Amino acid sequence: MKVGVITFPGSLDEGDARRAVRLAGGQAVELWHADRDLHGVDAVIIPGGFSYGDYLRCGAIAALAPVMQSVIDRAKDGMPVLGICNGFQVLCESGLLPGALVRNDHQKFICREQKLRVESTRTAWSSGFSEGAEITIPLKNGEGSFQAHDETIAELEGEGRVVFRYVDGNPNGSRNDIAGISNAAGNVVGLMPHPEHAVEAGYGPDSPSGIRTGTDGLIIFQSLMGVLR
Repeated sequence: MKVGVITFPGSLDEGDARRAVRLAGGQAVELWHADRDLHGVDAVIIPGGFSYGDYLRCGAIAALAPVMQSVIDRAKDGMPVLGICNGFQVLCESGLLPGALVRNDHQKFICREQKLRVESTRTAWSSGFSEGAEITIPLKNGEGSFQAHDETIAELEGEGRVVFRYVDGNPNGSRNDIAGISNAAGNVVGLMPHPEHAVEAGYGPDSPSGIRTGTDGLIIFQSLMGVLR
């Protein structure tokens, strides 16, 4: 299974995302923001970090990159797409997901291990979890507060499109403690915390097994492999 990982100028976490794909059993394919050809990939990850143009509005310029039109076209045909942190912002700005990510309500950058509850296993990226499972993956952002109109929030909740929700404290003021959502078809998911930083024992969050043994993020990438097989 070939999974494309897009690099925008100034991106930060594309290497970690490619490594997560390989650890899950997939083939990571490097994609450049100026590419129009997705090189036959079966899925796409828009990684976290900082893409160019964030000084204007996070993800607003990146959403206009040539590669994104190809991603939008394939996503509408059902290709799985995951946006992590800045990638979540790009998906909202491109119209693949509703709402917007705005500055944290406390006006500070936050970096910590974050507990989440898996609210939906009906997406390409969460099917490997048990519904209601609590997982821990790193969170690092300054503009991660998910906001949307009341009607959109009601639609997301009513249709089971809230995929991940913050527990043990809302870190940024996101409405309804929302950490990740999907489109109606479930193939496009945006997630603010970083699963690619919790895929290998020795480097992830602390867990009951010991310091830095948490690998909850790997299940997100393994979920995709299960769908693509």
